[in-house]
Order: sequence, then C-alpha cells, then structure tokens
Amino acid sequence: MGASWAAHGRGTPVTLVVHGLGATEGEARIPASGLPGTRVVLALPGHGSADDAPPDYWNYASIAADVLAVADEVEATRAVGVSLGAGALTRIAAEHPDRFERLALLLPAALDRPREVAATWAFERLAAAVAAGGETLRETVAADLPEGVEVGDYVERRAEALLRLEDALRELPEQVPVPDAAVLAGVRSEVLVVGATDDPLHPAEVAKAVAAAFARARLEILPSPAPMLTHRRELRRLLVDFLG
Repeated sequence: MGASWAAHGRGTPVTLVVHGLGATEGEARIPASGLPGTRVVLALPGHGSADDAPPDYWNYASIAADVLAVADEVEATRAVGVSLGAGALTRIAAEHPDRFERLALLLPAALDRPREVAATWAFERLAAAVAAGGETLRETVAADLPEGVEVGDYVERRAEALLRLEDALRELPEQVPVPDAAVLAGVRSEVLVVGATDDPLHPAEVAKAVAAAFARARLEILPSPAPMLTHRRELRRLLVDFLG
C-alpha cells in the first residue's frame, strides 16, 4: 500500500475522505470539515506525505486497492471521494457492493465511458504545463481559477503538488472507473453525488450518469466551475446533512 492517512476526531462513525488528483493537503481536508466521529483523510501516492507512485500505478484498480486497504484498516463505514477519489470509491462499490453504508461522490470525472474531448484536452494541457514547470505551470493553474475568489497561496501549493503527477495526468484520461455502470445497480449504499456546471474536467453529465447508476442516490448540481473553492459552505452543509 502506497497511501498514507491521518485521523481527526474520534469515535464512530468512521468516515474515509479521498482527495482528487493533485489536491493540496488543505484541499484534501475540506470534505472532512464538520463531520461527526472520526475523519480519516487519505493521501494517495504522489500526494502530501505519501511516497511517490510506483511505475504503472495510475489506474483505477491500483488506486481502489489502496483506498480499500485503508478503509479496512480504519474500519470506515462511510466514505467521501472527490474526483479521482470518487472514481476509486465507485470502483470499490462495483466490486464490493456492501462495503460502505454511505458514499458521497463529489465531482466525478468519469464512469464507464471515455472522457469528452474538452476533458481530455484539459488533462493534456495540464500535463504539458507540468513538464514545462515554473511560471508556465503556475499560469496554467491560475487560469483555471474562478475570478474574484480569494485563494491565498493556493496556486503555489497546487503547482507544487502537480509536479509529482505528470504520469497520472497522461495516463488517467484514457481510463474509466468501471467497465459497465450496470453493476452499480446492486450497490446497497446510500449515495450522494455532487456535480458542477462549467467544469470541463468534471462535466455535470457525468455526475448525472453516476447518480442514475446507483439504486439509492441523490444528485446535487452546484452552479460553479470550481465548487471546492467557491461553494465550500454549501458542500459542507450537504455532507454534514448526509453523513451526520
């Protein structure tokens, strides 16, 4: 297992929080805010305090195996996943339909079909910026931020995180979390899916497809290209209501 984790709070329920690709350590903690019991914040390989990813790591089977190993170790009964984390949890749900009582899938990027051209191009542009590094990467990260949002040192921290992830940016766009979404109909978990408008990496249509695939899912679409930055209060309310 290449992932690391940190626990916050104590008692039950135990909720595992799985970040998105290139998330800063601050971003990774956002979905854990305000949740009851113990919150276990995961750091996948190449992120935060975790070791760099080994060769050929960046596929949903490997990532889901790491996530499941931590979930079992900490005895998590609930989980929150953002983007890549949502894909990993979807893969786990398909293979272990009774594993979690509740799942919150935020900004899913893919399900069982290849990504749209706009999403693939966004990945390619970011990977090229990582290869160039320096000011090119910082400018690319800054260009994707909504106007008027106070982000502090986010651009620097995000660029720093992405420097370890060029392989992931090039390999993941070709992959899907599950080969056939029909298998998710047998999942017994209560599921919350949160999508966004105007986000090329996380199209609202994908969020709708993910919600439709589960038997017991609720869908929320937030009007923002980057709700983790612009709608933190709304996200926290949705998660606390669902998981609290």
